[in-house]
Amino acid sequence: MTTRLFLLSAFLLSADIAFGQTGDIYAGEAFRFSEIQQNGTARFRGLGGNQTALGGDASSLFGNPAGLAFYNRSEVSISPTVNLNNTQSTYLGTTTPNNGTKFSIGQLGLIFAGGGKDGGRWKRSTFGVGYQQNINYFNQFTFQGRNNRSSLIDPIILDANSRNVTGAQIDAEYDPDANQATDLLAAAYQQYLIDGTPFTDAQGEPNSRPPYSRFDPLNPRDQRNTFTSSGAQSQWTFGYAGNLDDKLYLGVNIGLSSVRYTSDNVLTETVVNGTVLDNYSLRDQLSVRGNGFNLSVGAIYKLTPDIQIGANVATPTFMSLRETYSQSVSAVAFDRTLLRNSTVDVLPNDFNYSVTSPFRASGGATVFLGKNKVGFLTASAEYVGYGGLGAGTSDNSNAQANSDFKNDVRTSVQNTYQNVINFRAGAEFRAGLLRIRGGAAYLPDPYLRQLDNIDRSKLLVSGGLGVRNDRFFADVSGTYNTFKSAYTPYTLPNTANYGSAQIDNKRTTVTLSVGTFF
Repeated sequence: MTTRLFLLSAFLLSADIAFGQTGDIYAGEAFRFSEIQQNGTARFRGLGGNQTALGGDASSLFGNPAGLAFYNRSEVSISPTVNLNNTQSTYLGTTTPNNGTKFSIGQLGLIFAGGGKDGGRWKRSTFGVGYQQNINYFNQFTFQGRNNRSSLIDPIILDANSRNVTGAQIDAEYDPDANQATDLLAAAYQQYLIDGTPFTDAQGEPNSRPPYSRFDPLNPRDQRNTFTSSGAQSQWTFGYAGNLDDKLYLGVNIGLSSVRYTSDNVLTETVVNGTVLDNYSLRDQLSVRGNGFNLSVGAIYKLTPDIQIGANVATPTFMSLRETYSQSVSAVAFDRTLLRNSTVDVLPNDFNYSVTSPFRASGGATVFLGKNKVGFLTASAEYVGYGGLGAGTSDNSNAQANSDFKNDVRTSVQNTYQNVINFRAGAEFRAGLLRIRGGAAYLPDPYLRQLDNIDRSKLLVSGGLGVRNDRFFADVSGTYNTFKSAYTPYTLPNTANYGSAQIDNKRTTVTLSVGTFF
């Protein structure tokens, strides 16, 4: 894990906060795999993601399972989704746009509706199984600018000087046959990114030692960073619900989650009027795979035929994850004989750890409109306990190190994140077979402190249309999400010597749900 700890303290794959310790890194990982914003079918997405006090939709499998008890016939449905990502990144006074599109399957559902005993109070029971994509990790952005104060090499120089190692010692960490270094410093040294002070060692051999520096130290650097990520946190859920007297609806589910995440970050510098190196780049790649489980229980109660209230409680998701982290250093020299290889790889690093996501609880209400129920208004509030995020490992060499890891993450969570209450509201109006929907969700900033005065709260605005008859339904929704984030390519002791990219994110999600009753 050592390699990744050094690099992530400089190159922030979370794209949100500056990490400087082990705990900060994996607190950020726990948050990454826990920030659920909106999911479900097109119908519920069009309503702002409200799921607490509504039923009769496959989204109830993953939201409030009590909603399954509203079914009086079985159903199968599928929801393909298109994610459109637009970013405007500002770095060192330069603004760079980036756009991308990603297709995925947002939801699959199979609901089996059953009946109760004739004349009994238990009117019906329902079982469902479904797949849902809780978080889509598709993201990409680019930023660039001219840096007159520092270089991406500077953190590596600081590391070399603090270790007080000679060039020969650094060379010993490089395998020329495999063209692979054991750490970033050794890879950078092979590519002449850093240059030491010459001396002759005790054996009479030429060597180098601290202080280390970089070539053309006074020349500006044109920096360019590209980041892409993909994957999803998805879940297969099995739910059961029952209906008592057509007034009280109770449900429970168990979810089996899966995490698949990959990211690729390339930071490149071109030396303005350079004499030794034309350009060089650092590439960081992260792959995380894992599985987990959670439980949820919920209830919906009809206060009157036109008003119903709901509540849902979900346990944290307990996930077991394995990550693989790799790096490489590339360089282009004016003297083509200077470099043995254009790229040197760093030995990949594997690490196993566990994550505990936040506890969640929600409450809401739905009011039906008109004698013929020509529509409804619905709203909900969701508590998310980000302060309860956690991570642990048994990969370290001794029990004390594993305990320190867990405590470091816990301290970082308490210093970084806060519990929030998300608010959602939506409405649906009906005209024959047609359904018209609209909604909004406000997700407060989960960070205790702002980075570069950026408020990272999110506002999601959604709308949709639907048609349904006795055998078939089709719904479409669109959700527009705007928020700000920041990305710091590297850090230095003096905050005036490095900058952060401020990123304006605009994301649109279009979902189509189709299904049939049987």
